[in-house]
Amino acid sequence: MSEYLPDVYVAFRERFGAVVQRQDALAAAVDAAGPLDERTLRLVKLGVAIGAQAEGAVRSNVRKALQAGVSVAEVEQVVLQGLTTRGFPATIAAWQWTNEVVGEGV
Repeated sequence: MSEYLPDVYVAFRERFGAVVQRQDALAAAVDAAGPLDERTLRLVKLGVAIGAQAEGAVRSNVRKALQAGVSVAEVEQVVLQGLTTRGFPATIAAWQWTNEVVGEGV
């Protein structure tokens, strides 16, 4: 699977390298701070992104979940969970973003 990085993300990382290094270190520390495995972390982060209706984060976390061995069916179940918590429009948006990522062949 190839790693897709939006141009704006790459440009931000290049412009603010020292800040991004610290952000990456914080993210690694947060991920390591508990007993959740990589697959579970990816599903949780996807759920948070859906709840925030953050398109880029949804797309990124779908990619990362699939790369961590999460199945498309598991990703779809996480998206569906947003229906009763976040609402129909947010779920449909997350469904669209997810399907676009899956359609890319990740």
